[in-house]
Amino acid sequence: MYRTGQSLSRLSLYLAAPLLFIVLIASGCQVNVGGQTLPSPFYLDDDVQYFAPGPEFPLSQEAAAQGIQRAEAGELDE
Repeated sequence: MYRTGQSLSRLSLYLAAPLLFIVLIASGCQVNVGGQTLPSPFYLDDDVQYFAPGPEFPLSQEAAAQGIQRAEAGELDE
């Protein structure tokens, strides 16, 4: 017969192994399968970040300043 301490440790091992497996599976980490990075199973519950669309031409202020400089330079040359 087993001693009480051995049976409790063996029982706890039998209970802890499946629990550890379930925790590892349900942790929601990204997975790399066949070269693809797949999202966690909880990606649908993630917060959506919204970035407002910027101007189509990002240097519009610089282009306007250059246009003003060209106009002033054209007035001075004539």
